[in-house]
Order: sequence, then C-alpha cells, then structure tokens
Amino acid sequence: MDFQKVLDSKAVTDTFSIGQVAKMIGTKVRTVRYYDEIGLIKPTSHTDGGHRLYTAEDIWRLELTITLRYLDFSIDEISQLISGELPVEKALDWQIESLSTQASALTNMIAILRQAKQHQGDSLRYVYDLVHEKELTIEKRKQFISEKVETLNIFAEIPSEWKEPMLYFFNKYIVNQARVTAKQTAAWNELQELINDPQFIKELNNIEFFFLHTGYKPRYSVATWMKKLENIQYRLNHAVDKKHAADSPYVQAIVEDMIMLYVNTEQAFNKEDFIRSFAEYVQQTRAPLLERCNTLCSIISPSFHLLAKGNLVLYQSLQLKLEQLSDQSCEQPEG
Repeated sequence: MDFQKVLDSKAVTDTFSIGQVAKMIGTKVRTVRYYDEIGLIKPTSHTDGGHRLYTAEDIWRLELTITLRYLDFSIDEISQLISGELPVEKALDWQIESLSTQASALTNMIAILRQAKQHQGDSLRYVYDLVHEKELTIEKRKQFISEKVETLNIFAEIPSEWKEPMLYFFNKYIVNQARVTAKQTAAWNELQELINDPQFIKELNNIEFFFLHTGYKPRYSVATWMKKLENIQYRLNHAVDKKHAADSPYVQAIVEDMIMLYVNTEQAFNKEDFIRSFAEYVQQTRAPLLERCNTLCSIISPSFHLLAKGNLVLYQSLQLKLEQLSDQSCEQPEG
C-alpha cells in the first residue's frame, strides 16, 4: 500500500490505528508497538479505550525509522537523530565509515573462502590457518603502537609517569581486545594506515595535551588520578545508558568532578576560564583525521563507542555550564 497516497487523501488532523499504520508502511503491529514501548516513536494520542492513534507525522517518523534500520542504523542512533541530539551529517558520516569497513571485511572474507576453495586437500584446515595468519593478535597490536609512540616521539613533552595514562582507554578497549571479528580487523587495518599518515600525525601534534605538560602539578598520584577518571567514565556510561540530559544534575555533578580532576594545584583557579580552555581543547580534537580515528575505534570496540558518546555528553554539559557562568558574570554589578 502506498501510505503517502492514503495520507494525502486524509485531513491533516486524521488519526490511524496501529493496525492501519502497520499495513500502510508494510511492517508488523508488534514492530510499531515495540517502537512505542522503547520511547522511539510514540503515538500522538489514544482512544478512550487506550488504543494507540497515530497522525501523519507519526507515520512519517515510523517510515523514516524503518528506512534507517534498512541502512543499518542502530535504534539508539535513530533516537538521537529524531530528537536532534545527533547532527544528521555526523550520523551519515559515521554510517558511511561503518558500512565501508563492513564492505572491506566482507571482501576480505570472500577472498579467504575463494582461496580455501582452490586449495587442494583439507580446505577447512586451510581456512583456519589463513585466518589466524591474518589475525592481528594483542601482541602485534601492542608492538605496532609501541613502535609508533617511540618513533614519532608523540609524548616527548609529557612527564614519563603520565605517558601510560594518555593511552589508557585506547589500550584497554582497542589494543587489548581479546578477539576481534572480520569487521573489527578491517577497521584496525584502516586505523594502522591512518596512524601511518603524516597528516594524521600533524593533526595529533597540533593538540596540546590538556594540562599534561611539564608545568602541570596534579592534585593526585597517577594511580589515584586514573581511578577517579575510571569512575567518571563509568558514571558517563551510566548517563548515556539512562539517557540523562547534559543539563541534568547527574551529569552536572560529573562535570564538577572532572573539573577538580584537571585543576592545576600551582595556579589560581578560575572555573569559567578552565571550562573555556577545556572546550577549546575538545574542538582541537575534532580535526578530520582525528575524528576518523575515533570512528574506526568505535567500530573496533563497542566500549570505545560508549566512551565517545559519554565524552560527547560531558562536552555538551561543559558548554552549558560555560554559558551559565558567562550569564552570571554579566549579571554581576560593577564594583
């Protein structure tokens, strides 16, 4: 059924039952009901008996959701797109990257299977040996990153005790990931190529690692600092999972703890200046190839993807807090 023709023949204020809607868009009633239950697409109204009633706008959102699902967008990404939390261009870029990596992985798998088919003898044993020969083990990944850090001298100006924390989450979620799928392997191969790109290194060197330079005097030891950072990341993951808004008291409390984590003990502390500096630092990390690096890491590791989403919530909250502090400054009477 062409649901657009049906809608065009109806008044804008007309509503439709869940059964009519499912038939219009060619899906099942339980799918439409599920989207309501998870809060993705809720009906505009209900009958006196409690039955769902959908408007033309509701149906358009449902049709859009089905289209995006066809293009392999996740429910969470669709929710953020519809709500406006996730910019459309960023979502499209992410999906293009993800599907391109998936296509590369499929091409690689087809090549392995074709080689195995042509191999005389035990084809299954040949498949096993070939996959394990191509597989990037934890040891290989560690060696690659270690060599790059040494040859490129990336952390030259950072105190030695702080070099490991700089790569903590990358090592935890990317390098030390036990087993990876063909898609994740393809993403890692792309990541290696990216790290070998001089332009990527140039973008990386343009970042002044926030407060982790020779003049930084932390409030805590490295071990305590890392534990506190882990706790902050755990709470940010929880905020993403529970869909806490950036301006919620829960996220704002995380921001306060993050501020104290990075405060330099040997400098006078001005919260507004700090937040502005941090926001500017985050903007520096959004250079094209650095963004691509984050995308590939998110493909390699769902945990890293959650980490990136949590950091986005933190950045949004920082921006809001900066606006609040600026407004308060403007309201202060001149002394």
